[in-house]
Amino acid sequence: MVRATQLLHAQREPAPLRQAATVLLMRDTPQGPEVLMTRRSATASFAPGAYVFPGGGIDPADAQSHSLAARRPTQGDLHLTQAIAAIRESFEELGVLLARHADGRDATHADITAMDRQAPFADQCQARGLTLAADGVFVLAHWITDRDLPRRFDVPFLVARMPAGQEPVADEAEQFEPVWVRPALALERHEAGSFFMIFPTIRTLQRLVNFDSVQAVLEACASEQPLWTSCPRAGLRHGQEARFMEHESPYGELALVCPDGQIVHALEWQTERPVPLLRHLQRLTAPNPGVMTGPGTNTYLVGDAATGYVVIDPGPNDAGHIERLLQATGGDVRAIVCTHSHPDHSPAARPLQARCLSRPPILGLPSGPHARADSTFTPDQTLADSEVITLEGGGLTHRLQVVHTPGHASNHLCLVLLEDGLLFSGDHILNGSTTVVAPPDGEMSAYLDSLDRLAGLCAQHGIAFILPAHGHVLGDAPQAIAKLKAHRLAREAKVLQVMRAHPQGTLQDWLPLAYDDVPAAIRPVALHSLRAHVDRIQALGLAAA
Repeated sequence: MVRATQLLHAQREPAPLRQAATVLLMRDTPQGPEVLMTRRSATASFAPGAYVFPGGGIDPADAQSHSLAARRPTQGDLHLTQAIAAIRESFEELGVLLARHADGRDATHADITAMDRQAPFADQCQARGLTLAADGVFVLAHWITDRDLPRRFDVPFLVARMPAGQEPVADEAEQFEPVWVRPALALERHEAGSFFMIFPTIRTLQRLVNFDSVQAVLEACASEQPLWTSCPRAGLRHGQEARFMEHESPYGELALVCPDGQIVHALEWQTERPVPLLRHLQRLTAPNPGVMTGPGTNTYLVGDAATGYVVIDPGPNDAGHIERLLQATGGDVRAIVCTHSHPDHSPAARPLQARCLSRPPILGLPSGPHARADSTFTPDQTLADSEVITLEGGGLTHRLQVVHTPGHASNHLCLVLLEDGLLFSGDHILNGSTTVVAPPDGEMSAYLDSLDRLAGLCAQHGIAFILPAHGHVLGDAPQAIAKLKAHRLAREAKVLQVMRAHPQGTLQDWLPLAYDDVPAAIRPVALHSLRAHVDRIQALGLAAA
């Protein structure tokens, strides 16, 4: 866990969560499924003027009404309470009643008109002999309101089929203008500025675009588990608020820099100045963007004026980048560490060293015998596995533990900042893409073994964040490593399937089949990793099995 003293922004307690429920009422049309939405009052305390799905807070009475509701055998008490709340809110806000008579008939217009939307809901249903159709209400998603907002909700987004023969009528107090709309059309109108929606609504509709019927949506929700769970985070892009879900690349960085939801962190890539991540941690991105480097190579500066600095991955030999590193550190560099010898990581080490009065040592692992000509590298000092580099000063200590991680390159290493649970992953783990493993210097079994070792270190040291050499900070480090390994093994399984189906094929034959989900322009790069997978498969004797 990051030391609180090293956070850039004062800690604060987010607003407490309120329990609520929202329901997406859907119907089929010849053009595709539609969802019922309404416009919130312009004076509403939450999302004023936005088009939303009906819903609201969960009342104590909802949990006390289980005996009035039909439920699925797999529907737990919590989900039943949420479904009852959604049914009640649909009735109070839109006059839509998901209920049945004892003989199985759906509630009718006569039932609806005879009931008072302002009176206790459950009592009225019981008096008319109605059973709430909670067994037809399914959990689609689970949203938790962003930490920066003054009113926050813990809310399932539920989904149900609109009862036949009913028409929505807004209460004209909180909800206005009920409208049936296809998800894709709602998104188009929002982009055009005529249909304002908030972030969770937008992202939910984006998922629904992929379904061609209401039944398909309901079947996808049959597991009783939400299809996704999210508590978004917000940062700044070009001065404007931008929100992100957990699977999106900026999310982890926002969790590191602004853990309590402050919207102050700029996310656009630039190379002119370092980006503060913590009080003792900065990132300066080199001006070498490209297909292989993404937005550029990230150089990390660990330390401060009191401790001096360790420079991790000084980057390419770019005079401007080196000058900016000197300015950011005041020239007080205690060590320069190269995670590996590739030309976008290590060439600036010698020029930077020459510009520092103390001539700090260049640390790393020497190039392997199979390294490319442009990747030869000899450090001043070879780092031993588990060796610790220490910075001290001003009452603080920063310890960087060395982890040998061959795979992407034979001389690759990572660093763990022990006091804060941070992993500097070089090119072993990237944000936004998978790294290339190019034989003979790269080796796939070694790469996978190194992932396993990093996963173990996450558990041992409580590592929460990964700082890659390309891309934003990754959060939830154990999950990120697990997903990366699963992706690699899934690719290997696909390669093996192709090899068995075409045993006389060549790498060029197998490439478009095993990497058919990769753009053709990227496949020449993917060829290296394909070779690494094939080498591993053959070494394990799997192809003939």
